[in-house]
Amino acid sequence: AVEITRKDLTPAQVRQSAGKTRDARAARRMLAIALVLEGVGRKTAAETCGMAGNGSRDWAHRYNAEGLAGLTNRRSPGRRPRLSAEQKAELAAWVE
Repeated sequence: AVEITRKDLTPAQVRQSAGKTRDARAARRMLAIALVLEGVGRKTAAETCGMAGNGSRDWAHRYNAEGLAGLTNRRSPGRRPRLSAEQKAELAAWVE
């Protein structure tokens, strides 16, 4: 089991940050972290905050590594472009 090793914020400070964020998913993760810091198990904390318990390992790692910033949603980089930069330039020349 992954433990929360980052102890620079108190549960109250984490809850306060959750109240200020506009990202609902990050707020849920922050509230779950606050519960874990108070001694509640990760799975129980996740379920209490309306999340699936199986993702708690990922956000625990991210919180330990990055703090509250690690709990925000991240954009997927998407798939690689099918055309190379050279091919895109050639296509743009054709279009013009």
